[in-house]
Amino acid sequence: MYTQTLLTSIAFVGAALAAPSRGHGHHSKAPNVTIKCPVVFDGRVPTGTAATFFDTSNALFNPDYVKGNNLKWSDILKFPSVDASRFDAGGYQAVEVTISDKSIFQQQNGFRRAGLQFIQDSPQGPGTNGVKTLHWSVKQDPQRALNLTHEYLNVWHEAADYSADQIQFQTGQIIGKSASDKNNFKILDRNGKSLYSVAMDMKNWQNFAVTLDYSKNQVTIYYSVNNDPLKAVKTGLSADLSGQGQFQLGILKKPTGTNDVVNSGYQEKNLNEGQIYGGLFVEDSANGCVSL
Repeated sequence: MYTQTLLTSIAFVGAALAAPSRGHGHHSKAPNVTIKCPVVFDGRVPTGTAATFFDTSNALFNPDYVKGNNLKWSDILKFPSVDASRFDAGGYQAVEVTISDKSIFQQQNGFRRAGLQFIQDSPQGPGTNGVKTLHWSVKQDPQRALNLTHEYLNVWHEAADYSADQIQFQTGQIIGKSASDKNNFKILDRNGKSLYSVAMDMKNWQNFAVTLDYSKNQVTIYYSVNNDPLKAVKTGLSADLSGQGQFQLGILKKPTGTNDVVNSGYQEKNLNEGQIYGGLFVEDSANGCVSL
């Protein structure tokens, strides 16, 4: 949202794991669930990957965007000791995106943000046409709890001209809205219309998937908890998916007390918040294929 970046073309670099495991992450109790559809973008982090792996060109995420101006990804990403999420079992680990007082991107002084971009994702790339399903799982870190009096944008697909987010996964109190659902995760369309809402689970993994049918401008939403298979909770919803663009996964924390959320507003000092992610990938859902 509102990102004004000069997108760089970064070559896909297949890289070996940067370091052996240093005790991050439990042996998973989850079943080894196979992704059954062709993977378009894979953001699952192999077990034992070091944070410094993401500081330079790598096979998973763009090392340059989107983060604080003077931060490296090794300053931002953590690898919490939690069981693997549903699609991470069998060799992958959770990754936590954190924000601090230094999480100011370019001149956006109102936001605190850090967002992962799939390395091969591009504004006119394969994630913007046909039928694609974005998968992500989230888990809460009690040591880095989100302040739900603020609005958070956690997962989104941003139009190529930065004018809108075609799909938005948010939590906290949405600016200008009631606080009654501030403890819920909410999936919204580009106009802020709610497509799905579910309470944040403070203990368990929550698994989400959104199928984006770019030709029909329709969205189908899937949800489950821990190791349960995904189930469709909303099907064939109408949504304007035009404008191409890119996915982003992480945290964009909006300020309070301002009409200019990009540039000003209130943010707490000594900020230390995080969102744990797992099972990050985009698959091709042509012919109705969705990994559950």
